[in-house]
Amino acid sequence: MTWLRALRRSAREGLRIERAGLEPLVALRAAAGVAIVIGLSLWLAGPLVAASSAFGAFASGMATFQRSWRPRPVLALVAGGGLAVSTFLGYLAGAHWWVFVALLAVWAFLAGMAWALGPTAGIVSSLTVAVMLVVITLPTSALSAFGHALVIAAGGVVQAALIVLFPVRRWGRQRDALADAFAAEADYARRLRHDPFAPFDPEPLMTARSAAVITDRQARRRPAALRGKRVLAERIRPVLTSLADPTVGAAAEGPERDRARELLAAAASVLDAVARAVREAEPVRVPPEAESVVLVEPAPEEQLTGPARRTALRLVALLSEAVSSATGPGGSVSTDTAHLRRPSVPELLPLAVRTVRREARFDSPVFRHAVRLAAVTPAGYALGAALPLGHGYWAPLTSVLVMRPDFSQTYGRSVARFVGTLAGVTVATAVMQSFAPGPYPCAVLAVVSVALMYGLMRTGYLVSQVAASAYVVFLLGMAGSSWTQTVPDRVLLTLLGGVLAMAAYALFPAWETPRLRNRLADRVKATGRYAAAAMEAHAAPARGGREAVRAALLDARAAALAWDQAVARADAEPVRGRGLSRRAADGADAALSAMGRVPMLMEAHLPAPDAAPVPDAAPFARHLRTATADAATAVRERRPPDFAPVRATLEAWPRSDADRIVRRSAELLMETLDDLEASLRPRPRTRPARRR
Repeated sequence: MTWLRALRRSAREGLRIERAGLEPLVALRAAAGVAIVIGLSLWLAGPLVAASSAFGAFASGMATFQRSWRPRPVLALVAGGGLAVSTFLGYLAGAHWWVFVALLAVWAFLAGMAWALGPTAGIVSSLTVAVMLVVITLPTSALSAFGHALVIAAGGVVQAALIVLFPVRRWGRQRDALADAFAAEADYARRLRHDPFAPFDPEPLMTARSAAVITDRQARRRPAALRGKRVLAERIRPVLTSLADPTVGAAAEGPERDRARELLAAAASVLDAVARAVREAEPVRVPPEAESVVLVEPAPEEQLTGPARRTALRLVALLSEAVSSATGPGGSVSTDTAHLRRPSVPELLPLAVRTVRREARFDSPVFRHAVRLAAVTPAGYALGAALPLGHGYWAPLTSVLVMRPDFSQTYGRSVARFVGTLAGVTVATAVMQSFAPGPYPCAVLAVVSVALMYGLMRTGYLVSQVAASAYVVFLLGMAGSSWTQTVPDRVLLTLLGGVLAMAAYALFPAWETPRLRNRLADRVKATGRYAAAAMEAHAAPARGGREAVRAALLDARAAALAWDQAVARADAEPVRGRGLSRRAADGADAALSAMGRVPMLMEAHLPAPDAAPVPDAAPFARHLRTATADAATAVRERRPPDFAPVRATLEAWPRSDADRIVRRSAELLMETLDDLEASLRPRPRTRPARRR
């Protein structure tokens, strides 16, 4: 992709406005926290302290809207504490220009490295740098600086207290994540009726798993409806796939296929009902027509035989368990009390240090982002101070808020911030010029602006920046700054900050395109381990390989998601040398998707510990694991993979009716390996014929 096309695409992404579900009560609660802090500070200490405190409450409220499964009060308190520390250090160094610039560079680098801990930590850390740039201009002494830092921390306390005192949809995000997983499986069941090989996006299941990772304190308060149902959703998915697959499930045509379609349609209705019940915290209401098909005992499966019949009975049992599990008052309580444990904040510190240290290498996108941030922030501050515009901190402020570790978001947000700033400042300026409001009306207008920003945040960065820009203009107007001192300068400096951010990425990029081969190699290895684990579970059932299969499945999902995200980022980058052709990438993706489907079919038929083993599956699994690991190395080294040992093992596997499903699964795996090998084989270059 050329630079011009990449810039146009990034600009469109940044300016896009999405239709999203709004959370007005949550937005009003966060805006009320800002209003309380501004009102009390304005009444007790005056406009300057009110402006300082407003930034703390605003940023703490922003932290609670981030996509994190941590409790919202904890996010508000951590954000408020970080803001207080950063601003107080900035106050102490602000009297000495060079000391402050050095501190700014170090703090910006640390904020950039915080992206190693996830987007929430990165965004909150960026806010600490932004607030440091703005509020150090307000106090005049160390004691005053300490007071401003306390007021900023109080903003986080107020936001946390409001969340505790006025909860809105307790466990709502966890409920939505689990409900989305069931809804995705319902959609998958419907698509399987028409396409037995329909793909399934595992991201909803991965999100539900992330939402289920909770602290010990949360585990004691977790609703019964959220206990055990995620595991049910995980177990239902391979059963749906196995029932629809003509190889190990219902026949491709005839009465068996008609019965399978009927069961899949009913399963979709039941799964939708479970999703609705989880989301709304109400009992499951299954449609009567679906209940008569899948929730009766004994299940009428006379049209199905063999493995298809066993799969159908398994599906009926799992759906019945999902319906009868706890859904609120009066429901049966699940016996599943185990939970995926999330470390507390103190326990997280050593883990965070190790995670950040792993990213401290030159080729890491997070490290490069931190270096760019550490260079651009002080450079923008110095340029803003040198230009005769006033309010020079707006340039580095813009850079800090728009810079991200990847190209598309940085460029898209730069364009969206400039357009949003221009629109928001224009509207706010018109109000200030027309009515010349005093401190208290400005405070009211600022609260209204921040409420709009919180409420419309999910619709896109452009819309939120319109409201945020108006909020800052009204806030500075409350503190006594006239519009002539803020509006024109801020627009020009915002443009400068965006240009600096984009130039920094162009000069010191972290392109995803050259790393595509590494991402593909990781996926090849992880998918091979998943398939080998499923084979080993059938080879030796007494060893109990379910946990190994589950762990390998999670690794394969993570590798597939990382590959998909890498391809999406690479498609938006202005890099010509991909290191991996589009044909090879598409072919490998299709082969690995088909390969991942096979162990999922086997997972639906995992044998009991006392079942008869399939000894011939053991050497196949061993060679498969080794060959895919070698293939991953070959992909990284730009060599074609070789799966001859796996092929030879399959040819030596004697045919037997006792292990028909396992043998057929091995054949399907070999077919996908052949497709993978063909997609990564170099194509011969053909020279055009010379004209005579």
